[in-house]
Amino acid sequence: MNAKSKILSLLTCCALLLPLCGVALAGGKGKGDGEPDARGPFNHDKVSRGLRERKLKGKSGKGGDEEKLQVILRLNGEMSGGLNSLLKRNGLRIKQELKSLGMATVELPESALEELASFDEVSFVTEDAATEVLGHVSKATGADAAAAQTYSNITQLNGTGVGIAIVDSGIYDQHADFLDAAGTTSRVVFNKNFVTTENRTDDPYGHGTHVAGLAAGFDRVKGGAYSGVATDAKLIDLRVLDSKGKGQTSWLLAALDWIAANHATYNIRVVNISLGAPAVDSWEDDPVCNAVTRLYHLGIVVVAAAGNNGKNALGQKVYGQIHTPGICPQAITVGASNTFGTDSRADDGVATYSSRGPTRSFWTDAAGAKHYDNLLKPDLVAPGNKLVSAESYPNYLRTNGAASAYDDASQEKDFMYLSGTSMATPLVAGTAALMFEANPKLTAGMVRTLLQYTATPLKNFNLLEQGAGELNVAGATRLADLVRRDLDQATAAVGAPLLTTTLPAAQSYIVDRNYTWAQGITFDYTYGTGADLVTKFQEGYRLANHINNDCLVQSNGLIVKDSTKLTAGIILGKNVMTSAGGVLGTGTAIPLSLRGSGVILSDGAILGDGAILGDGAILGDGVIMGDGSLLSDGTMLGDGAILSDTITGQSVLVGGDNTAYMAPAP
Repeated sequence: MNAKSKILSLLTCCALLLPLCGVALAGGKGKGDGEPDARGPFNHDKVSRGLRERKLKGKSGKGGDEEKLQVILRLNGEMSGGLNSLLKRNGLRIKQELKSLGMATVELPESALEELASFDEVSFVTEDAATEVLGHVSKATGADAAAAQTYSNITQLNGTGVGIAIVDSGIYDQHADFLDAAGTTSRVVFNKNFVTTENRTDDPYGHGTHVAGLAAGFDRVKGGAYSGVATDAKLIDLRVLDSKGKGQTSWLLAALDWIAANHATYNIRVVNISLGAPAVDSWEDDPVCNAVTRLYHLGIVVVAAAGNNGKNALGQKVYGQIHTPGICPQAITVGASNTFGTDSRADDGVATYSSRGPTRSFWTDAAGAKHYDNLLKPDLVAPGNKLVSAESYPNYLRTNGAASAYDDASQEKDFMYLSGTSMATPLVAGTAALMFEANPKLTAGMVRTLLQYTATPLKNFNLLEQGAGELNVAGATRLADLVRRDLDQATAAVGAPLLTTTLPAAQSYIVDRNYTWAQGITFDYTYGTGADLVTKFQEGYRLANHINNDCLVQSNGLIVKDSTKLTAGIILGKNVMTSAGGVLGTGTAIPLSLRGSGVILSDGAILGDGAILGDGAILGDGVIMGDGSLLSDGTMLGDGAILSDTITGQSVLVGGDNTAYMAPAP
């Protein structure tokens, strides 16, 4: 096909795509926690899509046979007398108040749903949806290299004193993996069950024990071969999945509410959530995301699994299937890499099952138009394929096919294999615990930045597959130790020096060679590069702020840094994707550290190598769009404007296979 034919063909495709695309919003979205809705004049439907569809399908009965709904209310403040009166009627019942989160779980007939949503203090009503699991470590992650480094105030980096909350199916705390340094006392310092259908705190399913071992297990059986990352961290066991691995959103919320109220008692700095549910509602409306945001503002790092929906039944790549709470900007969302059984990361790649971005949750305005979140996720990847960790006894997973890695005469010393983003997530959680041990003054925003900045980009995988790259424990802990401990997070000036010394060489020696850091991070819709991200204090590093939401101005498709919140030495990329209700990304030349991130997706489009389709734009080969100008302070300005009948852009490979598919909107 000649060039002219290609252009005509692409024009035809774009014309077909245009009816699927919506209108770009001029502003960002609010962040919950009682803040005003930033959605402008749109009348936001306060009832979740799942509940709306339930009503349309007529799932509930009539009259006395009407089925009761289990819903979660997000509240703007205290309940009024009118709302209390409604909730005291026959057929309505408050099952649980989540006071630290500003939520409640309520049982009610479907006929009362609209009246409930009509109260001003009710911000959003959603289903109490089901949750499910998303299912050589120390060398491959760089944890061994991290332990070998010298630190300022500690002699051995192992997570001592830091609490990691494992929100999962429970922990078999008798396992030898969880003993303290003396080998006598369990490091599982607290157990609590939130599963209302079962009264137990062990782990009959087996998932939570395996996850806990990867985050903080210390193997005394195989000479450390099966150890996790933070081998002396405290573990807080919060059980939200039953003996078959099933759960409810209300159980998960109850656990997160407990963390918000009790984190100081156990020094909980990190929360691991290796479970989730399909994402439908916008992250701002999603109740679990609201809870994650609350914990983030308390200085707690929440690490969440991306999900295991990276391919379809035909084995083809699928984009847009990040699970909740991984859709939350304040969560560190983790995909899975495949090490292929080697300690070297030279052959590592993103696991085929690992869910890819962007986030496809949305909200609907009064006109019925959907506004997709389209956030860049995952944030990074970590090994997740065929990992060995602690085995609970007995457990459902082993009974139903999970492979044994080591059987000991003592059941407290057994290990098994599991794979999934569930297994990758606790490796990042354990790393965050090490970072807090090295430097307790870090904020949650700093932890995310350091993890991404030091990650190792994987060849032939784009930003929506791997985020900034693969976890590098050695690099993240090294930079964490160099961050100043005398900065007042409330008053530190933007641009104040962040490190105690000069920035070291941007590389880490892991197993066999030096691996170069990504030297960049992702924002909501773009990416940024530059040493200022880790050498100077940024507005997003304050305790109550976030690097994604508090440092960029997005208007009419243009991404510009706020000069009062982000320093001059950070170069912003262009919008990476487009979709209904979103703006058009362009095929910009991408910095080497984030090569392959220029993937642009459009609703209903099937993307092949060498063709990227967007709103009315044709992206041809060899032409780079962008004004290329530098702002006066040295910051690169990305050209993210919506284009009309323009031939522009640069051919970017979506992946190594020639085809990639955009997943249908949920």
